[in-house]
Amino acid sequence: MGSSDGPREARVQLPQLRLDELLEELQARIDAARGTRDRVHSLLEAVLSVGRELDLEQALRRIVEAAAVLVDAEYAALGVIGPDGRRLSDFHTVGVSDEQIARIGPFPEGHGILGELIRHPEPLRLAKLSDHPASYGFPAHHPPMNSFLGVPIRVREQVFGNLYLTEKRGGAQFDEEDESVLATLAVAAGVAIDNARLYEESRLRERWLRANAEITHGLMSGTERAEVLGLITGRAAEITGAALAVFAVPMEDTGTLAVEVAVGKESEKHRGLVLPVRGTLMGEAFAGAAPVISRDASHDERISAGPPRFTGLGPAVAVPVGTGEGGVQGVVLLVRESDRQPFSEKEIEPLQGFAAQAAVAMELAERRADAAQIAVLKDRDRIARDLHDLAIQRLFATGMTLQSAGRFIEHTEAAQRVVRAVDDLDETIKIIRSTIFGLRARDGAAGPGLRSRVVRVVGEAAPVLGFAPSLRMEGLVDTHVGRETADHVVAVLSEALTNIARHAHADRADVALETDGREVRLTVSDDGVGIPAEGRRSGLRNMAERAQQLGGDLELSSPPGGGTTLVWRAPVATQ
Repeated sequence: MGSSDGPREARVQLPQLRLDELLEELQARIDAARGTRDRVHSLLEAVLSVGRELDLEQALRRIVEAAAVLVDAEYAALGVIGPDGRRLSDFHTVGVSDEQIARIGPFPEGHGILGELIRHPEPLRLAKLSDHPASYGFPAHHPPMNSFLGVPIRVREQVFGNLYLTEKRGGAQFDEEDESVLATLAVAAGVAIDNARLYEESRLRERWLRANAEITHGLMSGTERAEVLGLITGRAAEITGAALAVFAVPMEDTGTLAVEVAVGKESEKHRGLVLPVRGTLMGEAFAGAAPVISRDASHDERISAGPPRFTGLGPAVAVPVGTGEGGVQGVVLLVRESDRQPFSEKEIEPLQGFAAQAAVAMELAERRADAAQIAVLKDRDRIARDLHDLAIQRLFATGMTLQSAGRFIEHTEAAQRVVRAVDDLDETIKIIRSTIFGLRARDGAAGPGLRSRVVRVVGEAAPVLGFAPSLRMEGLVDTHVGRETADHVVAVLSEALTNIARHAHADRADVALETDGREVRLTVSDDGVGIPAEGRRSGLRNMAERAQQLGGDLELSSPPGGGTTLVWRAPVATQ
């Protein structure tokens, strides 16, 4: 009995074992199917989440986060390839804290494995990063990373950037399925990035159009020119993300540009500066009637002499305003923070369009102002003609009548009064003739303005000094400063620069001319040896006497760092 029971038990156990194996395999397949279903569901959710985002920065962030979740990676990054096609210009990370990023230092530019994916934009899967020949190593404080999966992101067949995933959780390796899922996400990411860029470009065009409309409305509605220039400069800085914006206009027949408007970081150091056209960044844009780019304005040789004024700033572009028949009417300089990206061609193109529209509006406003001026001059001519043909003739006739009537007046005192009345009429006629002459006088008869005279004096001093002094002018110098005071300003400036050339042994000189409508102030400073106690002071005495003659004064000082500062003040007009 016992021997017969043994085989029967074996027959019972064998099917039972096979059934357990089948059930386990079935369960495994069910789990795999469920996992695949869940992963596909997660992938679809990620694609939809990424596709809904229209802001480019937010879209890039969503892509990185979705990639990390889909392949269960501890660290994820998206590197955007720069315009040169060889380095990364932007980097978005997941899994690394801000404190860790600060300790690690600057974001990678595309060396090592990251550069390998840039050079060969194909999926790359590694069990251990350090085993790859292109491995570059990690900087200090960088978290350890071994397993790696990278795929390129293409936008319209162009490689936009790469997804980098490292350290699959649980110590596992990235597999083919991970690579397939990530490649699918990369395709969806390319579409989402393209949509976000198109949306961003359309919004940018809309902002430029609104700015143009605002400027045109301001100019055509009679807004002050200085206010409109400020509007042009401010809107250009706002739309391009510039930390500093400067607007300079050409000074007639002087070969220089005068900064009329400056907004943003260290703008006070730019206002009123007079820059030579030759050899300067803005001058190059003006002379060539085309945009000029600088990767770092703080170290650009085309930045003219003067106080340091680009601290913490870097990428810059100078764009001419107007290139048509009216010529270049000015130049806008835009400068970004040093850690920002250089200006790209895609950014400069709408900026040029904005500048061209601004130039058209400025030209129309100038034509309108010219027409108004012509109307005023015509009205003056009409008034002068009427005064000459009507008023003077009637006064003259009245005087002749009084003279004739005076001979018939027997009362002595009455006769004398008539004679005085005739004399008064003669004086009135002289006054009217003088008024007619003034009405018919044309602008420009008084010669060049103070601005251009000062520019010429500074330019003539450069060969003698051995360097070009910096020049800054603020206020309505030509309008407010009277002719006599202007003559004294030019003489004092010439004397001051001559003294620097002869005695100061300076390497730098700064000239500032300012007026607030009541007083004109000339400041000339240098970094030379100062004024010796035993030196001749006849030139200084002459400058002081000029100031006193006008009711002003002269101050001299020697800053702690050496050199001399001269400040000459006087009322804008003689009393």
